Amino acid sequence: MSWIWNPDGDAPKPPTEDNMTQDPSDPTRKVSKKAANQPFLAHKQYKEKQEQEHLAWLERNREREEKLARGEEVGPAEEDPTAEQEVGFLGLLKFIVYLILIIVIAGKFFTGSFLWEYDGKWARLKTYWPQNGRLFSETYLATFDGRDPAKPLYLAIDGDVFDVSSGSRTYGPGGPYHHMVGVDAARSFGTGCFATHRTHDLRGLTDDELRGVQHWKKFFTEHKTYYKVGRVLHHPIDPTSPIPKHCDAKKEQKGHPTTGNSNPISHSKGNSEVPIREEL
Repeated sequence: MSWIWNPDGDAPKPPTEDNMTQDPSDPTRKVSKKAANQPFLAHKQYKEKQEQEHLAWLERNREREEKLARGEEVGPAEEDPTAEQEVGFLGLLKFIVYLILIIVIAGKFFTGSFLWEYDGKWARLKTYWPQNGRLFSETYLATFDGRDPAKPLYLAIDGDVFDVSSGSRTYGPGGPYHHMVGVDAARSFGTGCFATHRTHDLRGLTDDELRGVQHWKKFFTEHKTYYKVGRVLHHPIDPTSPIPKHCDAKKEQKGHPTTGNSNPISHSKGNSEVPIREEL
């Protein structure tokens, strides 16, 4: 029942001389070798080793200089083994690679996806190896409208041709927008007249309608499964020919001219002799 007479317990025993060592920051005092001090003590040992190696290098360098002064043959100069190495390009590249690996592995661990569930266009190999150099005539483009099941579905807008085969339920035979494939129906994307404006003629469109065309062009360009395969070469449109009438009579009366020669014919360069409008 000694705890009754001494509730605070015995006083801690002072560390013995065997458990003490010189303080790395103050040579006049000693500190314990307890676990909390080990990192500081290990750093002290490292610095002492570095200093010894540096002094040894200086001595070898001095001996080499003396041999050179006597005309003796010596080997190449030795670099200081304790000199700090610069990171350099390879070191930076290695750091970037390690960082990417850590991010990718963390994504797999936390989300089950190496790309953190990102599924946009930049995750598709075709984004980096695009096959967008083909040129189509209007007649040849028309063969990619789904009538031949062996051919992909191609949709054109303002001169650019996109493969929309992954959306076969939408653009394939029987789909709600099947009439949009095999042709450049850029005008219909701006006006919404999908049945009557299956043409690339953009004359007479309002600014809002032109922005609509560019919106849909951007949509297909940045889509994660649709991708650009080339361009369609259009025959020049006669600037004196009638401008297609709007399917909505009210909009036709409000802002669409009925006479020809109203720019632009197309945003696509090289498809018309009429100056190309580039604001959008």
